[in-house]
Amino acid sequence: MNCAIYGAGAMGTVLGAYIARAGRDVDLINRNREHVAALKEKGAHIVGTVDFTQKVNALLPEEMTKKYDIILLMTKQRMNGEIVAFLKDYLKEDGALCTCQNGLPEPKIAEIIGQDRTLGCAIAWGATFRGKGVSELTSDPAALTFSLGAYGKGNHLQDVKELLECMGQVTVEQNFIGARWSKLLINSAFSGLSTVTGATFGEISVQKSSRRVAQAIMKECIDVAKAAGIRIEPVQGHKIDKLFDYKGKLKKALSFALIPVAMKKHARLISSMLQDLRAGKKCEIDFINGVVCEFGKKYGVPTPCNDKTVQLVHEIEEGKRPISFENISAYCVK
Repeated sequence: MNCAIYGAGAMGTVLGAYIARAGRDVDLINRNREHVAALKEKGAHIVGTVDFTQKVNALLPEEMTKKYDIILLMTKQRMNGEIVAFLKDYLKEDGALCTCQNGLPEPKIAEIIGQDRTLGCAIAWGATFRGKGVSELTSDPAALTFSLGAYGKGNHLQDVKELLECMGQVTVEQNFIGARWSKLLINSAFSGLSTVTGATFGEISVQKSSRRVAQAIMKECIDVAKAAGIRIEPVQGHKIDKLFDYKGKLKKALSFALIPVAMKKHARLISSMLQDLRAGKKCEIDFINGVVCEFGKKYGVPTPCNDKTVQLVHEIEEGKRPISFENISAYCVK
């Protein structure tokens, strides 16, 4: 079976190294020539909460020659239309493209390659790109989980499950949109605020000012999901919609106290969007917090904190505002 990871940057390099270490053949494909050259010469060096080096098969996109049974898509969403159209020619007729991107990318991907060839995976761990051939795993090795689902009939669903199990625990979700929304809830709160402030998930959780904003963002996500009829799935066994939903002061205080506990295993994470901004690139905020805003407008649910996050990130992209923890003061949260 021919398998590839397209977009083998921070997270794709980590996943590819684990798959190769398990004895499976997988091509790691990336446009970064220096990164690919280092992977070819020295292998993938995974640091952080683990430390190992693994020989991998790395390619530039122009070096692709075969059709794949499985392609794991791990690029940013901003270029999905162009990238998926390109990959369509390298996917077998009965193949599967599994998007491991954040947000809700499956519908637009399915328009290009078809529903049955479209799978989705929500990843509950993080990584940071450290340079040529080096990627840092920033999550606890005990928290390496995947939520996998099919958009149509699910070509190669079991094969993708077995491939991802080379790294961690995989749950096949019948309610995949609910699983997607669980990850979207966490990303909107912590990835969004990490991008705005430059802080780690742990720092956002500990500081009370940013924790209040994260709590408000999660509440907005939960309210929007309810209005849209989306049943949010548990994350690593925890019903986050129950833990972080509230009406009265007591439940609100309890959910506030739980946030640092919930983020403990992911305290070292920073947002990949933050990494993009620091590299002078535009990020995918419109596909994270922007999705919550879009659904909120559709179903009549106000999303002021998610709206503010999108606004602040665009201001940072345009050079009108620095990345700073002081940006928390722009939110009106009590």
